[in-house]
Amino acid sequence: MFANFRLARFRFNIKAGPEGLVLPPYKGATFRGGFGSVFRRISCAVHQQDCHGCGLREECPYAYIFETAPPPEATALRKYESIPRPFVLQPPLETRKDYLAGETIPFHLLLIGRAINFLPYFILVFREMGAAGLGQGRRPFTLEEVTACGLEEEAELYTAATGVIKNLDLSYSGAQLLQRSPAKAARLRVVFDTPLQLKDGGKIVYRPHFHVFFRQALRRISALAYFHQGVQLAVDYPGLAARSREVTLTEDTTRWHEWERYSRRQKQRLSMGGLLGAVVYEGALDEFLPFLVLGEHLHVGKNTVFGLGKYRLFFCLTELNQTKNFQG
Repeated sequence: MFANFRLARFRFNIKAGPEGLVLPPYKGATFRGGFGSVFRRISCAVHQQDCHGCGLREECPYAYIFETAPPPEATALRKYESIPRPFVLQPPLETRKDYLAGETIPFHLLLIGRAINFLPYFILVFREMGAAGLGQGRRPFTLEEVTACGLEEEAELYTAATGVIKNLDLSYSGAQLLQRSPAKAARLRVVFDTPLQLKDGGKIVYRPHFHVFFRQALRRISALAYFHQGVQLAVDYPGLAARSREVTLTEDTTRWHEWERYSRRQKQRLSMGGLLGAVVYEGALDEFLPFLVLGEHLHVGKNTVFGLGKYRLFFCLTELNQTKNFQG
């Protein structure tokens, strides 16, 4: 089912300029801030403020990445209100704020489906952002290198020394990911590394019951497959949703983490709160695992482009009454 679901992961290393860098404890929103406007500036050929009605919209990298619209021939999800963007910025999880001149800060970029072809634009954007400055005081940085991170190997794609972007493909499929993960589990432990904001019936959820967590993962994966891979998943959505309610939440050590970011586009502070910590689920989990394994790479919930909703899975492969040991 996921043989045509393509992913590509890249490690970007940026080097603090002569003034160093001062960044917030969680850096995802800072890396994302200004990203869209710079992307528009370097890719838009007509330089108009609104993409709607633009004759070049179908070919424009900015319109595709940031204002994805259903294809004209679409028969499903045409009324989907929140089409997910085909990238995830994954900042370092360290909460350090001050970086000295010359220090290197790594982060990862995940591209999904057709967006993989636009990697050169992402590289150019971060080069431009380096000149404009980042974080407190808008201090400059240099994009030193970009590395493609495949499932089995890594390869250097770009260095500041050469300025050349190599044409290498280390992308992988969802099916390849599933081959590397257990297909069965008696119990599942999920650790939420970055704030996870879930909603059920339009309301924020403060206890991550399995059916809420799973349905949001299923919805995100289905939309990414449809809008960015051109694939409509053959899935029994009502059946999966109904059966997901039978999986129980047996341990919950999550806490709500509240924080805000300032949106220059909206000119206001926005809440970015979510759940951190860990949960344990028990029940008939096998049919849900493919979606959760894929979601481990894609993130789940709100504001995934900032790196929110990142989680890790740990599997218990033995019978429920034998052990509570988990394997990553």
